Amino acid sequence: MTTATDTSTAAAASSNATAGKVITCYAAVARGPHEPLVLEEIEVDPPQKMEVRLRILYTSVCHTDLSAWRSEVPEGERAFPRILGHEAVGVVESVGEGVTDVGEGDHVIPIFNGECGDCAYCRSATSNLCRRYRVDPLRSVMRSDGACRFRSRADGRPIFHFLNTSTFSQYTVLDSACVVNIHPPRHLKMMSLFSCCVSTGVGAAWNVANVQAGSSVAIFGLGALGLAAAQGAKVRGASKIIGVDINSQKFIKGKAMGVTDFVNPMDSSKPVHEVNSPSSSSHHSQLIIPPSSFFNLLNIHKTIKELKTVCHCRESGK
Repeated sequence: MTTATDTSTAAAASSNATAGKVITCYAAVARGPHEPLVLEEIEVDPPQKMEVRLRILYTSVCHTDLSAWRSEVPEGERAFPRILGHEAVGVVESVGEGVTDVGEGDHVIPIFNGECGDCAYCRSATSNLCRRYRVDPLRSVMRSDGACRFRSRADGRPIFHFLNTSTFSQYTVLDSACVVNIHPPRHLKMMSLFSCCVSTGVGAAWNVANVQAGSSVAIFGLGALGLAAAQGAKVRGASKIIGVDINSQKFIKGKAMGVTDFVNPMDSSKPVHEVNSPSSSSHHSQLIIPPSSFFNLLNIHKTIKELKTVCHCRESGK
């Protein structure tokens, strides 16, 4: 589900009037596990060195947000009150000292798995878990000073961050390494899904499985990630894309997204690999299993940039 934040407050003030100052806005705050999110007035501090402050245009709800809200995570990852959300698209309101790759007015996608671009992990062709900005579910404050950029306007108490992003707010502050510039901006309402869902699924097909033309691919689970993996395999030219799911109702959407064959393990006593094995005419077979933990293996920066190229070429007819 994708929702737009109320931008009336932002429209009333220009970026020149707000840069370097505390901004008062609204955010959906999780006060505790299973407690309804509360729309509260909060104060958002200016970005510090190597940070950016964004005005969120659209944000999406991911199951990871639900799991954190329910506290279905290890005890060390629980922190309340907190602003959840990690799939979004926004506009840079202001930048902190040292930020050069994005500027005021740029449309960007926030990402939870940041990259400095300089460390050994970022330069490696086999890993993208940046030494400094990799996703850290245990972190609930900013890296630069260990403080929060959010606080309640009612009592002045800090409100914790979530997955480097906290997008359930009209304004948020991130490390500059956790945003990707999208230029020119296109279909902004849909691009919030690039933050997690699409980049994770497509990245599983492109960066992890490295699907080749003529391949046969099996995708276990046809939720949002599985459907994005199907799209990634289709773009790469897979000849056979097998969707495996215990909910047959998902097959209709799967077909529209590029899945060619379907298997419901509940409908057969045979193992899945015997029900629909890759054809001998395929160059080779591959297996994609896109669980939520797959983001640890994916180069999100690279995937988003490649996705932008593909979308641009299709729109221009190339």
